[in-house]
Amino acid sequence: MTDFAIPRVGAREKVTGTARFGADRTPGGCAYAMPVVATAGKGRITRLDTAGATAVPGVLLVLSHLDDLGIVPAGSLMRGGYAFQSLQPLLDDRIAYRGQPIALVVADTLVAATEAAALVRAEYDEEPIAVELGAAGTETQEAALADVVAGDADGEYERSPLRIDETYEAGPQHQVPMELIGGVVEWHGDTVVVHEGTQTVGALRGGLARQLGIDPAQVRVISPYVGGAFGQKNALQPHLAPLAVAARRLGRPVKLVLPRAHTFHAASFRPLSRHRVRLGADRSGRLLAAIHEVDQQDSRHDLLPATYTELTSRLYDIRNFRGRQRHVRTDTQSPGFMRAPFEHPAAFALESAIDELAVATGRDPVELRLANDARTDPVTGKPFSSRHLADCLRRGAELFGWAGRSPDPCSMQEADGTLVGWGVAVGAYPSKTVPIQARLTADADGRVLLEVGGHEMGQGITTALVSAVAGDLGIAPDSVAVAVGDTARVPHHLTAGAWGTNSTLLAVHAALLRLRERLGAAPDGPVDVAAAVKQAGGDDVVTEAVTQTPGQPPEMADRMRTGLAAPTGPEYPGFVSFSFVAHFAEVRVEPVTRRIRVPRVVSVADCGRVASPVTADAQVRGGVVWGIGAALHEHSEVDPRYGGFVNSDLADYVIPVNADVGTIEVDFIGEPDFALNPMGVKSLGEVALVGVAPAIANAVFHATGRRVRRLPILIEDVL
Repeated sequence: MTDFAIPRVGAREKVTGTARFGADRTPGGCAYAMPVVATAGKGRITRLDTAGATAVPGVLLVLSHLDDLGIVPAGSLMRGGYAFQSLQPLLDDRIAYRGQPIALVVADTLVAATEAAALVRAEYDEEPIAVELGAAGTETQEAALADVVAGDADGEYERSPLRIDETYEAGPQHQVPMELIGGVVEWHGDTVVVHEGTQTVGALRGGLARQLGIDPAQVRVISPYVGGAFGQKNALQPHLAPLAVAARRLGRPVKLVLPRAHTFHAASFRPLSRHRVRLGADRSGRLLAAIHEVDQQDSRHDLLPATYTELTSRLYDIRNFRGRQRHVRTDTQSPGFMRAPFEHPAAFALESAIDELAVATGRDPVELRLANDARTDPVTGKPFSSRHLADCLRRGAELFGWAGRSPDPCSMQEADGTLVGWGVAVGAYPSKTVPIQARLTADADGRVLLEVGGHEMGQGITTALVSAVAGDLGIAPDSVAVAVGDTARVPHHLTAGAWGTNSTLLAVHAALLRLRERLGAAPDGPVDVAAAVKQAGGDDVVTEAVTQTPGQPPEMADRMRTGLAAPTGPEYPGFVSFSFVAHFAEVRVEPVTRRIRVPRVVSVADCGRVASPVTADAQVRGGVVWGIGAALHEHSEVDPRYGGFVNSDLADYVIPVNADVGTIEVDFIGEPDFALNPMGVKSLGEVALVGVAPAIANAVFHATGRRVRRLPILIEDVL
């Protein structure tokens, strides 16, 4: 495939409001739903009074555990199922967490549904709750996944001349994408059609079929655009099956759009994690050992597989490493995957500790990182498919002007007393690949339709796909149409983990080779598609391809076809594969209010060949903005007395606004990784966030001399 930069596909539709998102559909006769949620933190419902709700004019239905809904749980994504958690509300009287749905009100209008939902009354037999690490009543157990162990970390640490031993904490966070959770369900005979913003139309199809006891062929899920997801919409959510039951019983479409406050409990979140990091080094700062121990918040009913140490064991050339990861069960919904789910907090812990080591040795933080760069994977001894982290550091330092940094804390000040700090941190994320099916249809007018199992969540996957097809065939981009997010076209795997672009491109690459064969064209170079299709003697030529990770068993493609997640790399034969990034941040701390600003960030990524420059640049910028929020703003607050997340709106859940974001300069190494795939493309979406928060935290230390080991960093931390 040739590099072929084009403008963002779908941009005009989005800015003119013609792009259709999940809940934009309002079919004739549409009814409206509103959930009722538990106000108890844990226990059982002893009485549910719906009389006030049913008396509201226009109310059609109130569903609860008192009804026989005829549905079963869809199974947790973590355990080979479809849903974000194993718990399916409305099936019994049990309350696992505050904010759990306990009823669904359906009415002719949204106003009536909202009014009626507020009139449902519940009484509870409440039980003690625990929602914080270390609270009485929590349960701690070892992680199910094997911890990373290499060499003799404990022995080497004890023998090390220099030792760092600190604890870091990253608080719980929520994704809060612009598009709210919700959708429209309607029945056409025995077939149910769902319009919903999701990262996984296949899981919604397979999961809903399981819950309703019907054939998956009777379920169609449509999601051409998603207004942000970041892990919040990566699985079936508990509203969908009750919504389908309501629509079937009423014989009319039903729409649900959750209020923002409900979204903080209706889907997964990033759990609180606590990290004890011990680094052993010689006097020059060469790393001899590292020990990374993590306690991660979980729910009572599920455990989120933890892979924090996969990152920290591989960022540097550490030959003696020991990880330990534990789950702490609390009374919340199940936490899950939020952009760079384990890598973001793990990088904050390790990269803060590395900065502390740089201070202890008196070495420049960039120089120290370069001195500890790894040439091969320190855990397996295998080579990396490619690794240009050192290039990211050198180029970033040059673009940032790092040579002008004064090394001592508090040594860079403006005339008005504003403290200036410069910080650096690096990140990595495994380059993963999942099974994908792609279908290409070339017609006699020279147009090409690509149907592929991916989702457009704003990350620009359709732009990369149009660019790939147009560039390969040498045709105009407007001659290429891409269809994603529709189960009626091809099977869809979950799009997450930054595997969407490289996985779909791999399938498209294979399908293009077959299309060229069918058209009698050369293996590369421009193709006169219209003439070739006419020569083939038909109105169109169709080819398909299914691709998956090398070494994956064939049944992984079968899992993809049923909407189940298929385990991904990086267990590639002969090498391991990661994307890398280096972030350089400047902070300014106001002399009186001590408010922290981030006027500029420079980020340089190693993501292989850049498949779509315009959207890749936007991906990194978005990751940096998110990192600013993670470092200085975002934190999901819990009430230890009553449970639940209490700052559940965008007034109190603080995210960065334009005034919080300064200049962001993005660059790419751009070296193709042909060991990984024929396109030379690695992942980018997740790694863009990894390392931003510690770069800012390290800059705060440089500015103030205060080492803050908890996210987010608050004004009181630097007073």
